[in-house]
Amino acid sequence: MTSQNPPRILLGVSGSIAAYKAAELIRRLRERGAEVQVVMTAHARAFISPLSLQALAGRPVRSELFDPSAEAGMGHIELARWANQILIAPASANLIARLAHGLADDLLTTLVLASQAPLAIAPAMNQQMWSHPAVQENVARLLSRGLRLLGPESGEQACGEVGSGRMLEPAAIAGALLDSAPRPLTGAQVLVTAGPTREALDPVRFIGNRSSGKMGYALAQALTELGAQVILVSGPTALPAPSVAHLIEVESAAEMHAAVMARIADCAIFVAAAAVADYRPKQQAPHKLKKHPDTINLQLVPNPDILAEVAARTPAPFTLGFAAETEALETNARAKLERKGLDMIAANLVGGEQGGFDRDDNALLILWRDGQRELPLMSKQLAAREIACILTERYGASA
Repeated sequence: MTSQNPPRILLGVSGSIAAYKAAELIRRLRERGAEVQVVMTAHARAFISPLSLQALAGRPVRSELFDPSAEAGMGHIELARWANQILIAPASANLIARLAHGLADDLLTTLVLASQAPLAIAPAMNQQMWSHPAVQENVARLLSRGLRLLGPESGEQACGEVGSGRMLEPAAIAGALLDSAPRPLTGAQVLVTAGPTREALDPVRFIGNRSSGKMGYALAQALTELGAQVILVSGPTALPAPSVAHLIEVESAAEMHAAVMARIADCAIFVAAAAVADYRPKQQAPHKLKKHPDTINLQLVPNPDILAEVAARTPAPFTLGFAAETEALETNARAKLERKGLDMIAANLVGGEQGGFDRDDNALLILWRDGQRELPLMSKQLAAREIACILTERYGASA
């Protein structure tokens, strides 16, 4: 938007200790030319003074649903017409739940329903709350309606715990919302695999691994933000679906192989973030195997090598593989890069106290044939954005 037609952002502030960051966020939004109208929930007012936010925004803070000073006493209609972007930061677990279920029991939730402006939220809560299935289900419901999710990040929290749930920093929120970031992958079709596979022993048991799918899902989201049309082929996870063009859910390596091969011909980029089982039982028992004192000999056979098969295609998409190693990280990863004919590989150490499978953070070594880049320990969301940018650079250089 031009200076004659600046962004009009309605900033909702809900009850969270991170509400103090709203002051910095207003400053960051206004320095980018935005007009900001603050709406606070009743609980938010317990954490930060409305007067402080009013001074920074240059407008009276609103919190009452029926305001005699507003247009016809109907504040939500007036604000709904004014805003061309709604941003809620911080967004508490309670506020997210009310939005997900369409409640309109205060000014902020009512104007969300009354406005056609796009909605973005920056969650902030304890790491255990953020990971709770109820919260994740609510977020998934909002994402399916077109919500833009900004964060959260992983780090030290006000309660003293460390984990995912920390509100994204104000500068990052303002930049994501208002900066005219390039979308270099616009029009490119990208296939991403994520999560584990399960190889059935019998109708009850399976062979699996510790992959949570967090890295693959974060990459799918990051690539979407760069303009790509992302097809996500996912093994079993407990994660909310990211905002991708298509989501295909599978269970076994054979199912993942079939899903990938049916779609890869139309894709310019392949990102193999899934932890696909190398082997499967030669035979699946038709009934539950009963416990008995004798040793069981389990015969395994190789699964298809999805990554190598895709990289060997003619023409092949630009291919990014992953290597989870417990030792000799660079040596083993570079050997895999050469052996499978990949364009890039992202390698990380697993089995330690930090990063790796089923963690919110990761440290990675990104390799290609004539270069490398190291990413220090960071949240998987941030790591995904870094990887997506590196991939975009290398993809452009290979064109």
